[in-house]
Amino acid sequence: MAEISVSGREAQLARTGLRPGWTTGACATAATTAACTALFSGEFPDPVTITLPKGQQPAFALADERLEPGRSAMAAIVKDAGDDPDVTHGALVRATVRPLPPGSGVVFRAGPGVGTVTRPGLPLPVGEPAINPVPRRMMREHVALVAARLGGSGDVEVEISVDDGAEIARSTWNPRLGILGGLSILGTTGVVVPYSCSAWIDSIRRGVDVARAAGRRHVAGCTGSTSEKVAVAVHGLPEDALLDMGDFAGAVLKYLRRHPVDRLTIAGGFAKLSKLAAGHLDLHSSRSQVDKGFLAGLARQGGAGEELATAVAAANTGLETVQLCAAHGVPLGDLVAAAARDQALGVLRGAPVAVDVICIDRAGTIVGRAEARGPR
Repeated sequence: MAEISVSGREAQLARTGLRPGWTTGACATAATTAACTALFSGEFPDPVTITLPKGQQPAFALADERLEPGRSAMAAIVKDAGDDPDVTHGALVRATVRPLPPGSGVVFRAGPGVGTVTRPGLPLPVGEPAINPVPRRMMREHVALVAARLGGSGDVEVEISVDDGAEIARSTWNPRLGILGGLSILGTTGVVVPYSCSAWIDSIRRGVDVARAAGRRHVAGCTGSTSEKVAVAVHGLPEDALLDMGDFAGAVLKYLRRHPVDRLTIAGGFAKLSKLAAGHLDLHSSRSQVDKGFLAGLARQGGAGEELATAVAAANTGLETVQLCAAHGVPLGDLVAAAARDQALGVLRGAPVAVDVICIDRAGTIVGRAEARGPR
């Protein structure tokens, strides 16, 4: 019976024996920490240990290092994606740290192989290096820790580069999103979880079983860790009521159809839940895409004029469609949430489960909600 208490990603790993890996953000943080330490002390730590957002403390071996005392330090880490078929597995992630004048803070630069944002709709402004917010926060925190420990200044330039990153990026969505010149530095947890459809769906089912056995009548299916935190904040749900849905909305709904609870909250990123709203039950980017035409139609229903609807249809990302509509007072987030809820109720086929939906942006801000509604 002890095994069934494990759910979500931990269950997936336990059931498959697949080996987890580290995100580009974790590797960049490790390289930055090592380079910053060398800049301040003259010595590179090898291995270098960092702390991830959920408290894990992995150690990384250095693949390359170079020190110009007082001027710069460079450290490099080979990305290990574990057993996940990640295109960046084996990539060499480099961080070069240089001192800046007092008061500069931490300034990020895109080195060779790291992309630059050229179009709106992403969580970074146009012109910024494609180093996502969580990796930036991790690097800032580790620079501050090293500076405090060694008496150095936390005012540094951090340049992240990836060997052959521009070539690797051709196999990603970056060119289509307007991220040019290389890869993005990504990761919200620092950990890459190997992707196994059958194992993940099995863990969802086991998660429902655990919740029901504990007497939980309200569960939340969440697309990731950020939406999970939002669901907890909004509804105060305990850990055993949280389902790591990932991309498998259909798996959650079909299992609850046969094993119902009183209420299901679906929480996730706006782009993913816009796919559910359009009728997709598998939200993975390789199997479904954000339909901007569909979103433009919803915007029209919400009062958008033809000029705004046309802009929505031509937007770069799902996030940009929300921003465009919000600027004109059109509640696209709420409309998507309501459509996603209605699709979910359709899949439930009258099962006694009420559904509400919460859409968030990448920062975890709620951009759309649909109140609970019961069986049709």
